[in-house]
Amino acid sequence: MASCYTNCLGLAASEGLASIAFCCISTGVFGFPQREAAQIAVRTATEWLGSHGSEMRVVFNVFSKTDERIYQELLGLQS
Repeated sequence: MASCYTNCLGLAASEGLASIAFCCISTGVFGFPQREAAQIAVRTATEWLGSHGSEMRVVFNVFSKTDERIYQELLGLQS
């Protein structure tokens, strides 16, 4: 899963994109655990952005309130 994020970020950067959006990969019908998927997504994107000195905007599109809460927590966005 991490390689999917890494490859997409690399492709977006090579195309000169300023932003990219990701859905909750594999958490729907494929049943991958939501929290683990979100941790992989946030960690991979954060590490990639940092190691490439990129200011690309990454948007995580969520399917449910549960997904939203998990991403907000992991991104430090809870009030």
